[in-house]
Amino acid sequence: MSSATPTPTRVRRLPVVGPLRLGRPSDVWFKPALSVVAAVAAPSLLLMTLGRLDLAPYTMAGALCALYAHNRPYAARAKVLAWVILGMLGGLAVALVSASLTRNAVVLVTVGALLAAVQKVVCDATRVGPPAHVILTFVSSATLFVPQTLGQVPGHLALAAAAGAWAWLVDMAPAPLRPHGPERRATAQALNAAATYAETARGGEEGAGGARSAAYAAVHAAWQTLLAVRDRPSTTRRALERLVVRAEVALAAPADADPARLRAWARAVRGTGRIPRTGDPRREDEGLRLNGADAGVDGADARPDGANPRRTDSGARLGGDGPRRDDDPLRERDELVGVAAERAVAPPPLWSRLGPLAPVAVRSALGCALAGYVSLALGADRPYWALVTAASLYQANITLTWSRAVQRVVGNLVGVLLFAAVTPVAQLGPLALVLCILACNFGAEALIGRNYWLGSVCVTPLALLVTELPGYQPTGELVTGRVVDTLVGALVGFVAALAVTNRRAGRRVERALTAVDRAREHAARLAADPMSTPAALEAARRGLAAAVVDLRATADAAAGEWWQRALPQERVVLAEQAAHRTLAATVRRQGLLPDPGTTSTYTHTEGASP
Repeated sequence: MSSATPTPTRVRRLPVVGPLRLGRPSDVWFKPALSVVAAVAAPSLLLMTLGRLDLAPYTMAGALCALYAHNRPYAARAKVLAWVILGMLGGLAVALVSASLTRNAVVLVTVGALLAAVQKVVCDATRVGPPAHVILTFVSSATLFVPQTLGQVPGHLALAAAAGAWAWLVDMAPAPLRPHGPERRATAQALNAAATYAETARGGEEGAGGARSAAYAAVHAAWQTLLAVRDRPSTTRRALERLVVRAEVALAAPADADPARLRAWARAVRGTGRIPRTGDPRREDEGLRLNGADAGVDGADARPDGANPRRTDSGARLGGDGPRRDDDPLRERDELVGVAAERAVAPPPLWSRLGPLAPVAVRSALGCALAGYVSLALGADRPYWALVTAASLYQANITLTWSRAVQRVVGNLVGVLLFAAVTPVAQLGPLALVLCILACNFGAEALIGRNYWLGSVCVTPLALLVTELPGYQPTGELVTGRVVDTLVGALVGFVAALAVTNRRAGRRVERALTAVDRAREHAARLAADPMSTPAALEAARRGLAAAVVDLRATADAAAGEWWQRALPQERVVLAEQAAHRTLAATVRRQGLLPDPGTTSTYTHTEGASP
């Protein structure tokens, strides 16, 4: 039961300035930016050479798939991209057939709204993104209002499919050069996040709670990346898994962690160099010599067991079976046995993840449809602009949806000014138009990581320039129509989000609390049982860590919803604190940390990161 009185929550003030603050750019912002430029450039320049630039919107539909799956291992990326391309072609096919069968704008808006809702739910359930459903909705909605005949549909779909295949090749091109690049980046981010939390926790800073949540999320994301490929892991991937285990240990016992060592490991993981060993933490001079023969493994000539002849003096015990070397092959096998067990478990079926997304689906369908209808009532020629604006708003809760609305409006308004500035250049000729489109593609992906509104400054002129591929149009009409449709889509879309309440959010918090309690009790029982196997301990620890991450995400999402009873915030905090204590006890029981007070070898300054 909740410890809070179940009274309605008060409507909180919605932020205006906060959503516009700029953040740090993504570490790999240039990858999607360069990929989309390469994917769009080749078919567009080819069509320009053939004098058929009017067909470029269809090839661009397939080329934009190059924006997806850059955070996934290449084996998983190949499959995800294939599904994204098929999903794009499916939505495009529905739009083209609908456009060829009717010119009734109300019917077309309705079809576009239903497609947007389906695309939103499927992308959320499968965690495809960024950019998730927005690109798919833009493609399908825009083509709904392009005059078609049934005879033209197969050819247009073939163009999109060919461009999609080219985008697949572009996204997979780095694989031979950096076959483990995504896994390395995810591991480095987890290590850096764990180091940041260890520093803030040790210094007693106010941001320790936020740093802890961010670190757990980064570690969880690293495991998702490493476990995305279900086949037998390579030596390199196993070495990365050992590093993520060390990040988890640092989260469980931040006072014993060495942030400098975690950051050194993170620096070493980036690039194509050797992966550092997770050896004796007290041998700083040996453990950080990353260029030496004993400093790391690189997946080609590494020993499978990663054994290190150096012996840990403290000899942390596992199940009372005597001291073990810090890099003993059995120790490393014990650490990863739970990972292997998780890899063998099939993911939950898609249908089980669709239920909680029902309110989001209704919001998307209703908001997009109403935005399109209002735009039509105001005499708009392109109501899909309002539809896409509404579709882009819907986030995990009302507060985040409001923030996205602010970002979308500001970005679009600045973007139309940029469009007005570049239009004279774009109208110099077909080559100038294609180059402007490529520049906007690059700018959008380069800037959107800092803030959505900043990326929208380039997305808006991109969308407007695409409308000029079949032929130049009056700039004033395009600017006016885009401004009106942006305001209509943002306003109507947000009102629809307010109208469709998500009262299940509170119940999901209760279920997440129950899951954490059960996982904590299970882990505590195993930690207290001297007969517990390494596999059971590791699986219990990983299960508890995942439950904590899910609880925080669920609680944060529910906290931004309106019109619901007060959330059990106190229970959430207490459950997190108890879970973190159990995680610390579990890693000590596994022998990943010494028992407190049993040795003076691990010092605060030298750290105890295994």
